[in-house]
Amino acid sequence: MTIQFKALPTEAVRALQRGGPDAYGLIPERKISDGDGVPCRHCLKNVAAGEAYLVLAYRPFPELQPYAETGPIFLHAAPCERAAEAEAPPEILESSDYIVRGYGSDDRIVYGSGGVIPTGAIAARAESLFERDDIAYVHVRSARNNCYQCRIERA
Repeated sequence: MTIQFKALPTEAVRALQRGGPDAYGLIPERKISDGDGVPCRHCLKNVAAGEAYLVLAYRPFPELQPYAETGPIFLHAAPCERAAEAEAPPEILESSDYIVRGYGSDDRIVYGSGGVIPTGAIAARAESLFERDDIAYVHVRSARNNCYQCRIERA
């Protein structure tokens, strides 16, 4: 099976970069990167030291419901190019492990699908989850803070 790691959609990111409201209706905060641990969810690269970035609340679900987790993410403050969809994990996945969790077509967590997975095994875990008919897509989230990193879909 082929999978694709996907970044946030450009339309949504550009609105935030122009000062549009985040998932809580707030204007994203603007910070300057120290170059350590500031992964942009659009280009899927780290924001370099000295570059401006945004901190905002993001909800990667189409509507509110009990499983629609909202949390902090980072984006480059200036427009960046969206990462190409790829089978390989993106550059931002630098930690030793991540939460990998499946969601159904109803955008709700599929119980029993989540786990803390070593970074090198994320693709294989996603492929295994996609063998199940009840998994529509997968999230990769921080194992320490549960922050959304990217989405994985069937190719």
